[in-house]
Amino acid sequence: MTARLRRRIGFEIELMAPAGASRRSLADDLAARCGGRVRPVWHRDSEPSLVPGLGKFLNLTLGFAVDRPDGSPLCTLVDDITLLDGLDPRTPARPGWFRVLSDEPRLLSLLAEQCDPAGQLDTLLDTAASLWGTKPTQVGDVFRLDDPDGGTIALAAPAGSERERPCEIVTPPIAAGHDEAIEELLGPARELGFTVPSEAAVHLHFDGGPFRGPLALANVVRLFSGWREPLRALLQTNPACRRLAPLPGPLVAATAGRPGWDELSLAAKEGGLTKFLDINLTQLFAERPIRDTVEIRILPGSIDTREIVDRAALVELLLERCLVSSSMPEPESDPALAVEQLMHFAAEALARH
Repeated sequence: MTARLRRRIGFEIELMAPAGASRRSLADDLAARCGGRVRPVWHRDSEPSLVPGLGKFLNLTLGFAVDRPDGSPLCTLVDDITLLDGLDPRTPARPGWFRVLSDEPRLLSLLAEQCDPAGQLDTLLDTAASLWGTKPTQVGDVFRLDDPDGGTIALAAPAGSERERPCEIVTPPIAAGHDEAIEELLGPARELGFTVPSEAAVHLHFDGGPFRGPLALANVVRLFSGWREPLRALLQTNPACRRLAPLPGPLVAATAGRPGWDELSLAAKEGGLTKFLDINLTQLFAERPIRDTVEIRILPGSIDTREIVDRAALVELLLERCLVSSSMPEPESDPALAVEQLMHFAAEALARH
């Protein structure tokens, strides 16, 4: 069964640069090929904290936006802290590689506006410091910004441990010519020696609008909960991939019968819905979505365009089944038969085209 992608889809493809290279290497190569330019940008992420009582640190790490000659985006290349295998934690930071850490989301947003990702580590916090009327202090190779009362606002530190090598390719929404658009990025990556990390995944972003109806959303929840194992078997989910988890129980329970939107929204809140699940539905419930999409997170890592687009087409067809007015049924108890059922749903959706 083959299908051509019909929807706008954003792709996130996790790769690893070879030793001695970086995501900047790929950014420069892509810009040179299309006659565009590279812009350093901040990428936001979080990581567990070693400080007692502080659950996590929020990070700004270096990414690189690649623009075409007309200014339109080709892609952005960013770090992903879940990619660790094969990196040497003893490696010191390369010149020009640093990160900013804080513990408060609103402060991080302010720092992203005030700190220049194209700047230098020793002056990185200066503009932000002027807002508080203070100056950063240096402790070893780390620069610390405190408020006038001594409370720490942010740290700017070298980014060692080969953190320049992880490379998540983030595309803008692609409406047509998906194969050509992805190969324009992956072909150069393969030539430069980029590989698929052991923890890698490919994420797909579909427009969220069609799934804002309660029946469509309920069907999506039923697909990614009741059919979780057959779906992961069909798509060959990477067992080493981090930040995947089942949808929360209250949201799954709320799909019994024909729930309304308010019921689903309340259940999502009660269940503590996050983005780090098999499917990221958080933006559907956000008052002001940052990225108005449904994000599928269980595709395995790959650097092969055909593999990526074929799996994306299969996911698209299964999501189309969720838009049908009838409820998603329960899967067969036999895992092999359940996978066959999913293929049947996809074939039916393809026939409707």
